Amino acid sequence: MIVFSNVKKLYDGTSGTDAAVHEGVDVWVEGGKIEAVKPHRVRSGLDVRYVDCSALTATPGLVDCHGHVTVLGIHDEDLTAMNGPAGLLYTERILYATLVHGGVTTVRDVGGATHVVKRLVEDGVIIGPRLKIAICMLSTTGGHADFRGTDRCHDTVSRLWPPGPGRPSSIVDGPWECRKRVREIAACGGDLVKICTSPGVVSPSDKLEHRDFTQAEIEAICDEAAGRGMMVAAHAHSRHGIELAIDCGVHDIQHISFLNEPLAEKAYAKGCTVTPTSWINYELPKVDDLSPFVAEKVHQVTQAHAEAVRIAQASGLTLITGTDPILPHMHGRNYMEMVSLIRDGLPPLVAWYSGTGLAAERIGQDDTGKLAPGYRADILFCQGDVIAEPHLFDQGALVEVVKDGIGYRGYLNGVPQKTFRSGVDDLLTGKQPDN
Repeated sequence: MIVFSNVKKLYDGTSGTDAAVHEGVDVWVEGGKIEAVKPHRVRSGLDVRYVDCSALTATPGLVDCHGHVTVLGIHDEDLTAMNGPAGLLYTERILYATLVHGGVTTVRDVGGATHVVKRLVEDGVIIGPRLKIAICMLSTTGGHADFRGTDRCHDTVSRLWPPGPGRPSSIVDGPWECRKRVREIAACGGDLVKICTSPGVVSPSDKLEHRDFTQAEIEAICDEAAGRGMMVAAHAHSRHGIELAIDCGVHDIQHISFLNEPLAEKAYAKGCTVTPTSWINYELPKVDDLSPFVAEKVHQVTQAHAEAVRIAQASGLTLITGTDPILPHMHGRNYMEMVSLIRDGLPPLVAWYSGTGLAAERIGQDDTGKLAPGYRADILFCQGDVIAEPHLFDQGALVEVVKDGIGYRGYLNGVPQKTFRSGVDDLLTGKQPDN
């Protein structure tokens, strides 16, 4: 039994209100689970290890609902590297940074990661957050997932996550082919289905105001996913794409750049969740070598996005955090999504809830995201009041990342640590991983 003793300030992930904030508490952990969170008191005669946290702030590990752990960047050379023989090594570095530097203990990867990557993390071979995976990002020919090269008439189709072992093609046309593709994703171990109901921003040929899938195709995808107990998340910038997603039964609408009040009311009535991905809209305008076509789309989206977040918040829509880390420097700084949502108008505790307990519930990972009895011991320990000021993460506030009761940074004495040797060596020796 480990007791994280006398935590100075703790956010428990149960709500976006002051009731979820506590001071001077002990967190009791055993077997990778939280046994109790209760007022500080040193109890003698018990077989426990006390870890002094009297100068630290504690929060649940972050839950990123829009990850891309295989994405190195958006340029041609990035696509070539991530799809080359060293692709898995790059993914391993991204996963490590996301957990150890970004404080993310659970990622919903909405395009790219296969079941092999998920299993390597689960088996302890790769250090990273636990994964829920979509495997593909489905779009039509010429749609958001169709990244052809500069000479689009002759280059390879779908250079973004091309089909391969454990990953069918992201390019699909027609209702029956859409049904088959959902079945393939399920067979390959997918946890959810990701589709594009509107064109994208960084994709090289589709215009934001155009259509991607038809209603018949989206309905087929949603029906097939429902038959397999899988939720559907939709990339949707345009109003037409957002409305199609709502009408066809999509659970989670991502980006929402041109959301307006009537659409927000419609989404609320249908019980939809939204994942705004705010941070990427502050980062893309800084990229100085975008093509004029992509740069204009970036400008259109960034001008509208903050207002869409305000409308979503005011309408009472369930809002969860997702980083959309498609630029190299975003991996390992996933907490900046909370910072960006606060910049767009969310109160800090609402942003925290959106990135912890609420996020975990909405992606079906309901055993984490909260510091409460029975939940996984996924805990961040920080210097400074990151609860009120999450931007402190970007100033080195993170001290320790605990996932399933195991520490990954080595900066908090008394916490069992994950070692680099345990993964591959355990497989070779037959020893079971420690966690």
